[in-house]
Order: sequence, then C-alpha cells, then structure tokens
Amino acid sequence: MTPIEPGGHALLLGKVVVVTAAAGTGIGFATAKRCAEEGAVVVISDAHERRLSEAAERLSELDGVRPLAVPCNVTVESEVEGLFDAAAAEHGRIDVMVNNAGLGGNAPLVDMTDEQWHQVLDVTLTGTFRCTRAALRRMYGQGEGVIVNNSSVLGWRAQAGQAHYAAAKAGVMALTRCAAAEAAPHGVRVNAVAPSLAIHPFLNKVFPDDELAKLKEQELFHRSAETWEVANVIVFLASQYSSYLSGEIVSVSSQHP
Repeated sequence: MTPIEPGGHALLLGKVVVVTAAAGTGIGFATAKRCAEEGAVVVISDAHERRLSEAAERLSELDGVRPLAVPCNVTVESEVEGLFDAAAAEHGRIDVMVNNAGLGGNAPLVDMTDEQWHQVLDVTLTGTFRCTRAALRRMYGQGEGVIVNNSSVLGWRAQAGQAHYAAAKAGVMALTRCAAAEAAPHGVRVNAVAPSLAIHPFLNKVFPDDELAKLKEQELFHRSAETWEVANVIVFLASQYSSYLSGEIVSVSSQHP
C-alpha cells in the first residue's frame, strides 16, 4: 500500500530551521520541504551549488518565498561558520539545526583505503560535529534550540562493506548523546533519527538495483521508506511534541529483527 503524505499542522510555525545536504531528492530536501509545510522559515545548504539553487527554487513554489540557500561543504570549518553566520544575519536566530550531510560507500574492510575511511568519517561524523558545535554556540546564547542528527540503523547493525559508514553513524549516535548531556542546562535538545532504508536516486551510486531489492525485502512492508516518512520523524523531534526527548536515537525502520 502506498502511504499518503500528510499535510502541515503548523508544528514549526515561525521557527528558523537550517538543513544541511538539502539539495537533490534525498532526506535533506524532504526535510526542508516538510519543515516549510509546517510553517518554518527554512535555510538550506549543500556542497553542490547548482542543485542547491534548484532546491531553493522548488521550495519557493510552496509559498512564493525563496529560502536562503548557502553553499557549504561540512568538511570546511570556514564554510560551516559562514552558513550559520548567514542564517543568523538573515533571520536573527537559529531555532532548529538538522544535520543531514553524510557520505556512503561500499568496500570490503580488507580492501578499504585510508582515504575511503577518512572521507566518509570526515563528512558523516566530523561534519556533524562541526555543525553541532556551531549550532550550540549560537543556541546557548538564545537559551533554547533543537538539533536533529541523521544517523542510521547501521550504527547498531552490521552490514558487509559498510564498516566506514557504520562506524561514522555509530559515532553520530554517541555524539548526539554527549551533546544532549552538555546542552540540556542551556535549554537545548539534541536527538537523532536512524533510518533503515529510504530510497532516492543517489543511493544507486552505492548499491545496485538487485541489492536494493534484497534490502527492501528485509523490511516488514517489503518497501523502502519514502524520504518524507523520515522527514516526518525529524519534524516531530524538532517540534514541541518531543519537548521531553533529548539524547534519544529514534529508529525509522520496519526491518526484521
């Protein structure tokens, strides 16, 4: 059965939400779109400037307002700072930060190079650290804020060929918990989602169709999540409906045990 995407309910009305890796057709763009539909003022970023501009144009079709779009490579500290400075300068504050930037790959551990390992860790884990640090520095001064990180069920589960990605996502889980413990006295919440499988075109760069079909069969509904289904959980964690949650990793999965 094909799921029906829900409409907005003003869950993030007036909130300034920054989303990384929001270009293209993945979870990042779906999150930016759902946040906008929930009344948020969205700031999007991505390392791919052309796709970022296209994403801003698509989002402008929702309410006629083109969102601030800031090119940002999360492996470059000056660009991360530039993203947050631009968002704060434009809107005066940052209420929600969604760390979506991540990099995958598929390589047996015995063949994996140091470069492959470091590249995935730098984008997926260290990039999340850089953006979390930048967000916290600004949110502490506000006395409130929410950070939602995009992890993966592979932070808990093993999958051949995914040692670097799984290690990075497990690191995102640990970073989330530690950041939450430090941020709580400042009124800031930090949580994460852990999707199992959300299909979008760029996933084929990592997995061929036959392997993706096998992964779908492992899900209880025998399909992947729609990207907006993951975005719905991110919106929940960003909203006041999750006001008591911090340091939590919410699995977005229908996978067999």
